[in-house]
Amino acid sequence: MLVYPSAMSVSTKALTFVTDALRAHRVAQGTRWRLLSSGRQALMLLAHLRKGETYRDLAAGFGVGVTTAYRYLREALSVVAAVAPTLEQAIQVATRKAYVVLDGTLLRIDRVAMASGKDRAYYSGKHKAHGVNVQVIADPCGRLIWASPALPGARHDAGAAAEHGIPQALAAADVTAYADSAYHGAGSTIRAPFRRARRDRTSHRFVSRPLSAGMKAVNRAHSALRAPGERANADLKNWRILRKIRSSPADASTLVNTIQAVILNG
Repeated sequence: MLVYPSAMSVSTKALTFVTDALRAHRVAQGTRWRLLSSGRQALMLLAHLRKGETYRDLAAGFGVGVTTAYRYLREALSVVAAVAPTLEQAIQVATRKAYVVLDGTLLRIDRVAMASGKDRAYYSGKHKAHGVNVQVIADPCGRLIWASPALPGARHDAGAAAEHGIPQALAAADVTAYADSAYHGAGSTIRAPFRRARRDRTSHRFVSRPLSAGMKAVNRAHSALRAPGERANADLKNWRILRKIRSSPADASTLVNTIQAVILNG
């Protein structure tokens, strides 16, 4: 087994945040001694999330067994994920913003049962890939406010937002959200661009209509307001573990919650 020096672009503040959370957990559990200190366990977690390092590689680098590395990582994930904000807390932050940007993103996965069509719930026809759907709320500058728990990738963005209660929460707090055309009719305070195709009230079919110059101007202004929200999606996927989740899809929500807790507190 070869060992080499490496680095990762994570702030010292993020390391301190994770270390403090793990130290408090150990005190609460009455832990007396561990192979790794809280700081080393925090560093192992950040390396796993940021660089996608495997259990075997981390175990060799930190001088512990593979089983111990797995146990330390699972513990750290559960501790830090519990610090992630709830939707209610995120809405309180959103009320202090001029508006927010709502968007959905697909996190790709590779461990899903293919037999008997069980994978269909995770297959996104839009992206032509298996994954999980995560709803992201960002501020006007593109900074992350909240990331939702993961749902199967076949879920439409508007349906996923409704399942999490996002439109109702935004409306109750009177927070304006700009979103793409997938969120048409999702909520009273969610602003979506004009679409060429709309449902005819008589035939109940989608018919195409030309957009006027005014509609196109509104769409351009809407796109300019919504564009910074993509930065929040990019910030999440900068953590390599989310670029393709190789663990069970059931673990995706824990990974997302852990990473957003580190982003918001780091």
